[in-house]
Amino acid sequence: MIMDSRLPGFYKLPLKERLEKITELCDLTEEQKKTLGNTGALEEEIADRLIENVVGTLETPLGIATNFKINDKDYLIPMATEETSVIAAASNGAKISRKGGGIKTESTEPLMIGQIQLLGINDPHNKKIDILRKKEEIFKLANKQDRTLVKFGGGARDIEVRIIDTPRGQNLVVHLIVDCRDAMGANAVNSMAEAVAIYLEEITGGESCLRIITNLADKRLSRAKAVFPKEEIGEKTVESIIDAYTLAAHDPYRASTHNKGIMNGITAVTLATGNDTRAIESGAHTYASIGGYTPLTTYEKNENGDLVGTIELPTAVGTVGGSTSVHPTAKLCTEIIGAETANELGEILAAVGLIQNFSALKALSTEGIQRGHMSLHAKNIAMMAGARGKEIDKVGKKLAKSGEITSDNAKKILKEIRN
Repeated sequence: MIMDSRLPGFYKLPLKERLEKITELCDLTEEQKKTLGNTGALEEEIADRLIENVVGTLETPLGIATNFKINDKDYLIPMATEETSVIAAASNGAKISRKGGGIKTESTEPLMIGQIQLLGINDPHNKKIDILRKKEEIFKLANKQDRTLVKFGGGARDIEVRIIDTPRGQNLVVHLIVDCRDAMGANAVNSMAEAVAIYLEEITGGESCLRIITNLADKRLSRAKAVFPKEEIGEKTVESIIDAYTLAAHDPYRASTHNKGIMNGITAVTLATGNDTRAIESGAHTYASIGGYTPLTTYEKNENGDLVGTIELPTAVGTVGGSTSVHPTAKLCTEIIGAETANELGEILAAVGLIQNFSALKALSTEGIQRGHMSLHAKNIAMMAGARGKEIDKVGKKLAKSGEITSDNAKKILKEIRN
């Protein structure tokens, strides 16, 4: 069959009919059709409303990281990830951090920025003053767009006006700063930006182009720090971790992987709670690139010679709205964490990111990342080779011990066990 991806009216079909159509076009078996159409804990009706052209859902393993003590309060941290060793590393790192008093966090107000791009203005400096003089009127107009947010103490808080030179002329860019309270805030900010843009056109005589939230949420920051006692990790490890961090601080090739390790933890919690992983990733990496791409964490020694790790990054997440309030598993994960506010959830993300990074650097600078990672990875290879039940652990253990963690070797070991 020659594939034709043009499917007129596909989006209008009920979910089951879409699934039948894809089964036919892709020549799927009944077993494959059943796998694709499985929506797990997410009801078909909800899945069909969350995104377009739904045919099923993709299950990601969901685990619980333990040992986290943040601001003298214990937390269980749900993490959704496909990567081996992430949750084990986070749990182990959190256990070590308890010896130094646990993780301490703090954050700014939950402020998000809506950008309005204005074009065709000949006297931008003049119009900048005109806009700032109309600040209160702009706030009133913006706050009419989301009275619920205002009711809970949020709403427009400030305005910034930037003049940006581009190859196509000067842009006047207005930043509408909105307190989003416990919501991530994208829908509210976008609605406000669109409404305000019309008024800004009247004030300036310019034409608005983009009217949308920015994911560089640099007014919505979360910070965390932890002390890792030298008695727990060893003085040599303290020095090795600082050396590893120093390379990342001076080499973007290393900094990229350094920050990826941070996001292993942060993205897993973001996904588990139904928040926007792309917004978090974009904001974090952009924040890391201001002034040149650098690590989101820092490491240094205190007066006792203990290792002190810190982190600062944007955390645009919510505890209400979006998938967090609709997806049953995301709702449950948010309840398990027990964060009462979006700020608290953001601080938890920062704490997890710091601990995830510490654990990775500790492994890298001592035994190497592969030792623990590959022993767990061996079990995945065992499953790929056909091992089931107790066979998985047996094959995985022999596979890791052999040092040749390949599919062919796994099949060989599995055959030996079964014989």
